[in-house]
Amino acid sequence: MAEVREWPGSSVVAAAQDGDVEAIAALVSGAHPHVRRFARSLCATPEDAEDAAQEALIILYRKIGMLRATGALASWMFRIVRNECLRRARSALWERPVAGAAPYRSAEDEVLGRLEAGRVAEAIAALPEDQRRVLVMRDVQGLSGRMVADVLGLSTAAMKSRLHRARAAVRAVTVGGEW
Repeated sequence: MAEVREWPGSSVVAAAQDGDVEAIAALVSGAHPHVRRFARSLCATPEDAEDAAQEALIILYRKIGMLRATGALASWMFRIVRNECLRRARSALWERPVAGAAPYRSAEDEVLGRLEAGRVAEAIAALPEDQRRVLVMRDVQGLSGRMVADVLGLSTAAMKSRLHRARAAVRAVTVGGEW
């Protein structure tokens, strides 16, 4: 089993914020496995996960000085990865061709499609983490129910229950018109 590494400590974060090049390198390399693992659990494809992780590490490198509390590194990085995964999911929805659709969409159809994709992405982001992970793994990544249950350490019944609640919540926001 792979060794679980801790997040870089607050002294490394503080030194990186002060411009210490070695601390910045240590910070980026120390955060990398955590960022990748989170991106893999949230993004729709392995390629999107790698890209989102890289983007998050670039943001870390460029904007470490903006981090207010040195102990908030993990939550800050997870927010960055989540936002990047959502951005990639939205762009994938906009770029995906619809079978049998006319080659050109009207401006109104384009706006409505973007609004709907945005609502779906926001609804998924608002789900509790346990429901979001099940929904993403099952419906976005296309994993089998058994595999999702095994990966998350759940019974199949528990996985199905979480998936049902997640789908119902997303449906209520997107179809029911709640906002």
